[in-house]
Amino acid sequence: MSIGRFVLLYNFCGDFMYLRIKDIREDNDLTQKQIASLLTCDQSLYSKYERGEREIPLSLMIRLADFYKTSVDYLVGRTDNPEMNK
Repeated sequence: MSIGRFVLLYNFCGDFMYLRIKDIREDNDLTQKQIASLLTCDQSLYSKYERGEREIPLSLMIRLADFYKTSVDYLVGRTDNPEMNK
């Protein structure tokens, strides 16, 4: 895979991830403040995660996946199946 294609794929997955964490939050009728509290960060920082202005640490992605009972792969857009593999 060429570096250009890799960067394009990475950007797509990254953008998709930010949309997915926003969509899953809204689908669960939760506010940014509620999720920020779960992640022990400020609402303003969580907002930056959703807008793609800050990278989300892996430890927080795992916490979000556990909270929503889904996989990190689903949150980052590597799968469209929200069910966790058991």
